[in-house]
Parts: sequence; C-alpha cells; structure tokens
Amino acid sequence: MLKWFSFSGVTKEAKRVRWPKMKDLVSSTGEVLIFVVFFGAFFVGCEFLITFFLKMIGIGA
Repeated sequence: MLKWFSFSGVTKEAKRVRWPKMKDLVSSTGEVLIFVVFFGAFFVGCEFLITFFLKMIGIGA
C-alpha cells in the first residue's frame, strides 16, 4: 500500500497545505459574488432583450 494513501499520510499532507488567510478568503468570496451577480443580471437582460425582439416580430406569446 502506498505510504501517503493511509490515514496518517493524508493527515500529514493536510498539515502541509498552506490554508488561505481570512482576509484573502473574504476577498475571494466577494469577487465571486460580484461576478455571479453581474453575469446573472447580464443573462437575464439578454433573455428579456431576445424575448422583446421575438414578440416584436410576432413569434413570442
């Protein structure tokens, strides 16, 4: 069996990981939320625009 593929090996590797600081974590989370809101609004706007044009030419309900 591989040495790192055991409970003690996994624990040892987890201790070697450089975990992010709270400031970096909050900053990254904020960036992700901003992008999600922006792209969500973008796609909703595109859908409304397409729906408007389809209704204008008589295809939409």
